[in-house]
Amino acid sequence: MQEHQHCLLCGSDALKAKKGYERHHLVKCNQCGFVFIRKIPTLEELTRFYSGYGSEHFLSPITIKRYHQLLDQFEKYRKTNRILDVGCGVGHLLSVAKERGWEVYGVEFGQAACEVARKKGIEMQEGRLDAKLYPAESFDVITSIEVIEHINYPREEVAQIHTLLRKGGLFYCTTPNFNSLMRHYLKADFNVINYPEHLGYFTPKTLSQLLEKEGFSTKKVLTTGISFTRLQTSKAAQKKAQPKPTTPQKSVAPNTADAPKKYKDALNPESADEKLRQKIEGNPLLGFAKEVADELLNLTRTGHAMKGYFEKK
Repeated sequence: MQEHQHCLLCGSDALKAKKGYERHHLVKCNQCGFVFIRKIPTLEELTRFYSGYGSEHFLSPITIKRYHQLLDQFEKYRKTNRILDVGCGVGHLLSVAKERGWEVYGVEFGQAACEVARKKGIEMQEGRLDAKLYPAESFDVITSIEVIEHINYPREEVAQIHTLLRKGGLFYCTTPNFNSLMRHYLKADFNVINYPEHLGYFTPKTLSQLLEKEGFSTKKVLTTGISFTRLQTSKAAQKKAQPKPTTPQKSVAPNTADAPKKYKDALNPESADEKLRQKIEGNPLLGFAKEVADELLNLTRTGHAMKGYFEKK
């Protein structure tokens, strides 16, 4: 088994096993505080895991509305008129951007997802981001939505993004927050912690550290929301993993075979998250309550979803 010997963010060798998370191979860097999986997945493990990993096709009208709100924030960065989405899936965000007149580019693993996106008029690169395939400093905005936690060498990824973004351009990044209330409550049973799907576990502090080391300035990092779908699936998996009374207690390894299904569940129109979003969207009182809850989660840095805005220096 191959293992990382140095921190993926600061390069320190002061790594210590994260107590209570040993079955996940989690370590914490005593130098910068970054938490990641020490075990390095093999190509065979990754191929086996990601074969059949769902590319989302369900697109909620609420999500389209959120895309427009996000793109409204990007307008002030619009100079070259080019936007790149790294890990774009089938191109939902880029389709909305294209409708608004952006020149759109996407990067995604998997031929099937790339073909769906190409049919929408999106210029696609299949595989891992390769900065050599594009002119340097050619994008106003680069987005990476729920991607960076999948990457074994995040500094290399961010360095490529820095190369492609024009000076003063925006990098928008989302990833689960390791300091969330949900992780503190579920601990090692939180199904976001799942090898080899998620390899790095960021907090507002470590995400900013990563970007600032690679030549970005932090504009803001928000932490909002609680995923009831994640809560349900994590608790269900925890209950399923409980040993029978007649058998001795054993550590239960994460079931990576379930991960693609969990991924799809969160995007299902019948999921707890989507049903709650629909209720809140049509109710001003619930909408206000959500705003207050999100403000508190952001102030305490304990929301589940982390959204970072970073400008290239």
